[in-house]
Amino acid sequence: QVQLVESGGGSVQAGGSLRLSCAASGDTYSTIGMGWFRQAPGKGREGVAAIDRNGNTNYAESVKGRFTISQDNPKNTLFLQMNSLKPEDTAMYYCAAKWWGGIWYDESRYPYWGQGTQVTVSS
Repeated sequence: QVQLVESGGGSVQAGGSLRLSCAASGDTYSTIGMGWFRQAPGKGREGVAAIDRNGNTNYAESVKGRFTISQDNPKNTLFLQMNSLKPEDTAMYYCAAKWWGGIWYDESRYPYWGQGTQVTVSS
């Protein structure tokens, strides 16, 4: 079992920045990676970024060059630095723990999820 708690969401104007954090506890040694997903109102959940235990990263095309995923392994904390935010980035953001191999944005590879943190970007 892995417990995940996100923080750092909020409301910003377009062009602004936010840094999301995700504190992990429990059986974190069994995870093979971590990811950030988001769900906008009326839309399905989508992968934003992911990082594996070796620090290899993947990003959705829509956030490349603006978002950076990172992790502090000793503190079991995952981060998502979001710069140059756009109104279309408005969504609930979730962190998730990856348990099995496969495509980084495949939700079925992530059995553990946080409750989410809301990000709202106004124009």
